[in-house]
Amino acid sequence: MSRARRNGWVLPVSLLLALLLGLVPLPASMQPMRPYWLALVLAYWVLEEPERIGLGVAFVLGLAADLAFGGLIGEQAMRLVILTFILDRFRPRMRFFPLSQQALAIGGLLLNDRVVGLVIHLVLGAVQLPWTYWVAPLMGMLLWAPLYLVLDALRLNRRA
Repeated sequence: MSRARRNGWVLPVSLLLALLLGLVPLPASMQPMRPYWLALVLAYWVLEEPERIGLGVAFVLGLAADLAFGGLIGEQAMRLVILTFILDRFRPRMRFFPLSQQALAIGGLLLNDRVVGLVIHLVLGAVQLPWTYWVAPLMGMLLWAPLYLVLDALRLNRRA
């Protein structure tokens, strides 16, 4: 029995926790700066367990997030599928990056996610988002290394 199979609970629990972290209320001034927890955790699993996490899981997870957050149905699903596709495409290279370079790449992917979200809002004529909307990818980039280390320790049954 492999180590990853022994801790098979880590994958669903981490994705559920990421979904719940997106629902935690924040003050209105800090709301746009909330890291996209679901994308961060999904990115970890796409990099580490690509045979278990793919475009289909990203789509279903995105639909669940759309329903949970009460947004436009399909918006987060599309954003997570795009993120997963890009990560899956560049996975062999990213796995060999040191954590600092991975964090920069994840920051770029989160910035791309914000651009996709902005385009969706512009096409639909939704309310313009504040400038703090662009701080969230930076927050996600800064959180990547600690999140990666914690999830890796849990997945491999090591002490963090």
